[in-house]
Amino acid sequence: MNSSEVKERLYLYDTTLRDGQQTQGVQFSTQEKRQIARALDDLGVDYIEGGWPGANPTDSDFFANAPETRARLAAFGMTKRAGRSAENDDVLAAVLDAGTGTVCLVGKAHEFHVTTALGVTLDENLDAIRASVAHVVAKGREAILDAEHFFDGYRANPGYALDCLRAALQAGARWVVLCDTNGGTLPAEVGQTVAQVIAAGIPGDRLGIHTHDDTGTAVAATLAAVDAGARQVQGTLNGLGERCGNANLTALIPTFLLKEPYASRFETGITAQALTGMVRISRMLDDILNRVPRRASAYVGASAFAHKAGLHASAILKDPSTYEHIDPGLVGNVRVIPMSNQAGQSNLRARLAAAGIEVPAGDPRLSRILDEVKAREDQGYAYDSAQASFELVARRALGLMPSFFEVKRYRVTVERRRLAEGTMTLSEAVVVVLIDGQRVLNVSESLDEAGTERGPVNALAKALAKDLGRWQSVIDDMRLVDFKVRVTQGGTDAATRVIIDSEDGQGRRWSTVGVSPNIVDASFEALLDAVNWKLVRDAKGKA
Repeated sequence: MNSSEVKERLYLYDTTLRDGQQTQGVQFSTQEKRQIARALDDLGVDYIEGGWPGANPTDSDFFANAPETRARLAAFGMTKRAGRSAENDDVLAAVLDAGTGTVCLVGKAHEFHVTTALGVTLDENLDAIRASVAHVVAKGREAILDAEHFFDGYRANPGYALDCLRAALQAGARWVVLCDTNGGTLPAEVGQTVAQVIAAGIPGDRLGIHTHDDTGTAVAATLAAVDAGARQVQGTLNGLGERCGNANLTALIPTFLLKEPYASRFETGITAQALTGMVRISRMLDDILNRVPRRASAYVGASAFAHKAGLHASAILKDPSTYEHIDPGLVGNVRVIPMSNQAGQSNLRARLAAAGIEVPAGDPRLSRILDEVKAREDQGYAYDSAQASFELVARRALGLMPSFFEVKRYRVTVERRRLAEGTMTLSEAVVVVLIDGQRVLNVSESLDEAGTERGPVNALAKALAKDLGRWQSVIDDMRLVDFKVRVTQGGTDAATRVIIDSEDGQGRRWSTVGVSPNIVDASFEALLDAVNWKLVRDAKGKA
C-alpha cells in the first residue's frame, strides 16, 4: 500500500467488563468497572461492553451511573425468548433500559443449540433474531448480533448459520459477529470460514470476530479473521474470559498498530501516544484483580524485552533490532538485561548503564562483580529475577552504595490466642535501626485496616518502613505487591529463596531477593534491599 491509499478502518470492541468478568475468581465492583471503562476510553477503543443490565446488581448499577466516554458504550443481552414478542420481553427490556447507544444481543447460530438448548424450531430462532434486532433498531439504537457457536454451527449446517446472520442484517444490525464460543476452532479454519461467509454475501465491513483461547490460538484466529475480511475485533484486556480466556487485546492492539501488513493497511481509534500506555493499563487491571502480572505476556510483560544470554546482550548494545521485534518504549515497556550465572561483561555493562552507572570496558571491577554474582547464585540467589538486588550488589562492589541506615537488630513473634469469638494468630515485629547516630525502635503488628492477620513478613515490612527518620517521606509510597518463596536445596543444606516485588506511586516495580535457611531472615534481606533500592533512586536532594 502506498502513502496515497486510504487505510481501512478496523473497529475494536472490548468486552473485559462483561466476558472478562466471567473469568473464574473475577468479580468487578461498580467503581472498578468505571475505572476500567475510563482507561479503555483513554486508550481509544471503539466499543466498551459494560455488562448485562438486569443480570446482576453490579452491572445494573454500572449502567445507571455510566461514565461519559468517547467510545460507544454497549449493553449486552439475548434475543427475545420463545412465546414472547420483542416488545413484551422483560429481559430484552432491561437491556434497552440501560440507555446505551449500542446493544449487543447473543443469538444461537448452531442448529444443535437451537433445538436442544433453546428447545425451539429453527424458524422460531430466526424469528427471534429478526424481531429482537428490529426492536432495538426501532428504539434508535445500534444493534449487534453475537452469533453464538457460529463456527460449530457453520461446520454442521452452513446454510442455517448464514441465515442467522442474514436475519440480523435484514432487520438492521450494524454488525454480525462470528463467535467461536467454545474456543475449539483453529486459525486456518477461522480464516477459511470468514472468507466463505463474505463470499456468500455478508459484507466484511459489517462482520466481527470473537474468539476464545481454549487451544491457545485466540489471537492467531482473530488475525486470520481480519486477514480474511472481518473488520470488527472483540477481545479483553490481558485475555480475561471464561475458561482459558478471550482474544487478548494487549497483544492484538500493538500488532495492529506496529506489525505489517496491519500497520500499513488499517487504522484504529488508537494513537501512537495512547499505545505507550499499554503496559500501564495491563498492570492496572492486574492490580484491580490483585494478580501478579504475567511476566511472559507479549508486548506488556516484564520479560517481554529481557535479554539474559551474554551473546544477545552484546548484540542488543550494537543494535536493539537484533533481538527485539519492536522498540519496547512504543508500548510503554522497557528493555531488561538480567544478571545471572550465564551473564558476561556485555550484560553487566548494559545493566549498569541502565541504572545510570558507567564503567569502562576492561575495568577489573567488572570481573569481581561477575564473580560475586555467580558465587551468590551458587548459594541460591537469583538475580535474573531480582534486578534491584543485583544493582545493590554492583553498587557496593563499586563503592557507590550510600549508607542510609543500619539495622541493629530485629525480632518477630507469632502468637496464637484463644478468644471468645474464636482463635486468632497475631504477628508482631520489632526493628531497631540506627539513623544519623540515633537509635529508632519500630514496632508493628501484621493487621490490616480491617483487623485481618497478614503474617510475620507483613509485620516486618510495616516495622521497617514505620520510621526511617529523614528518609521516611521517600518510602511512604512503597508497597509490597508479591512474595514468592522457594526451597533451593534439599536435606540438611536446605536454603530458602524469597523474592519480593515492590511498587511505588510512580508506577515503578522492582524485585529483590534474600536467601537464608530461615524464611523470615531471607524475607527481611529482600525487604531491606527493596527499601535501599528505593532510597538510591529517590533520596537524592530529599535528605
